[in-house]
Amino acid sequence: MSFEATAAYAKKQDKKDPLKKFRKEFHFPGGKGEKRIYFCGNSLGLQPKDVEKAIKQELKDWKNLAVDGYLHAKNPWLYYQHYFRKPLSKIMGCKKEEVTVMNALTVNLHLLLLSFYRPAGVRYKIMMEAGAFPSDQYAAETQVGFYGYDPADAIIEIAPREGEKTLRTEDILNAIEENKDSLALVLFGGINYYTGQLFDIKAITEAAHTAGAIAGFDLAHVAGNVPMRLHYWGVDFAAWCSYKYLNAGPGAVSGIYIHEQYANDTRYRRMGGWWGNDEKTRFKMEKGFIPQEGAGGWQLSTAQVFNMVSLKASLNLFDEAGIHALRHKSLRLTAYLEFLLHQLHHISFEILTPADPLQRGAQLSLFFTENGKAIHQRLTGKGLVVDYREPGVIRFAPAPLYNSFEDVYRVYEILKEV
Repeated sequence: MSFEATAAYAKKQDKKDPLKKFRKEFHFPGGKGEKRIYFCGNSLGLQPKDVEKAIKQELKDWKNLAVDGYLHAKNPWLYYQHYFRKPLSKIMGCKKEEVTVMNALTVNLHLLLLSFYRPAGVRYKIMMEAGAFPSDQYAAETQVGFYGYDPADAIIEIAPREGEKTLRTEDILNAIEENKDSLALVLFGGINYYTGQLFDIKAITEAAHTAGAIAGFDLAHVAGNVPMRLHYWGVDFAAWCSYKYLNAGPGAVSGIYIHEQYANDTRYRRMGGWWGNDEKTRFKMEKGFIPQEGAGGWQLSTAQVFNMVSLKASLNLFDEAGIHALRHKSLRLTAYLEFLLHQLHHISFEILTPADPLQRGAQLSLFFTENGKAIHQRLTGKGLVVDYREPGVIRFAPAPLYNSFEDVYRVYEILKEV
C-alpha cells in the first residue's frame, strides 16, 4: 500500500470510501462541542443512532402489550434469539444453527468448558497463550480445580521467545505436538487483547484435532473485527462479547458458536434450561430435558430482550456494510496508522502488534518505554480516546464502521505534539 503523510491524502481516501456513510450512523462522545477522536472500539464500541429507536420500540410494546409482546410485539420476544443467527453466521463464518446469543462472555466460557473440557486419565491439560485475558485465565484455573487438578500443572501457557513480544505460530503448533498425549483442550483468544496479535485459528484447530484435543476460542477481540470461517475450519466452540467491535453497549449479550457435530451428541453434557429445550415441547412443561438442535440447545433462560436490542440494531449496519468490506477498509486504516507512526522519530515507542496485516485486526498496541501513562493522559487531554494497559502500552483501534482516514491523520498530528 502506498500512503502519504498529509491531510489532503487522508481526505481523498475518505471521499472515495464506499463505507463512509456509516460514520453518520453513530454517536461520538463530546456532546455538542468538538467531537473526540474515538479509537477505543476494542474496549467499547460507539452507540449506533438507531439504538434509541429500537429500545423505545420494545418499551412501547411492553407498555401496550405486556405479556402479549411475546407473540405480538413488532419483534416477538418469544423468538428474539433467532433474529441474530443469520447476521452472526455471516460474521463468524458458520451455519445459522451453530450460533446463538445468551448470557455474558465469561458465563458462556464456563458453560462451554463444562461441555467440552472432559479430562480423563493422562489427558487432562488445557493449553493457552501466556498473558491471556484474565477472565480466560480464571475460567481455566477454576475449571481444572473442579476436577482436583493443580492449575500450575494442568494449564500449559505458551509464551513468546526471549526478546520477542508475540507468539510464533510454529511454536504454538510444536507445543501442541509435544503435549499431545496429555492435552484435553486448547483455549486461545482469537486476538490477544494486549498485543493485538491475531492467531492462526485454522492451524491451531487442525493441530489440536491431530493431537486428539478440543479446540475452543475466546473471540471477544475478533467478533466484528476480522471475518471468521469457524465451521469450515472445524473449530469446536467459541464465545465472544458484543460490546466491542459489535457496538452493542456495555455488558451486552454474548454470542456462542458450537460446531454442528455436537448438536445431538449426548456425550457433550450441558446445563439444561427452559430456553434450551426443544421448542416443540417447551410449553408442555414436562420433566426430561430435550435440547433443541444446534447452539440453541445450550441456552438456559428466556431471551434478555433489553440486553439484546442494541446488538440487533448494530447488526443491521454490519449486514448492510458486509464484514469482508469492513475488513478490507480496516486493513487499510490500520496500515495507514502504522505508516504514520513510523514518521514519528521524536517519540520512543515500539509497536507490539505484528507488522503482517494477516496477523492482526484493527488494533495496534504501542509500548512506550518511558512515561506511557503520562503520554496517555496528554493524548486524552487533546481529545483522543484510546486506552492504557500496564506497563506502558497504549492501544489504538480504528474501527472501519465509524472511523475515517482523517481520524487516523489527526491522531498522527496529536502524537507529533506530545
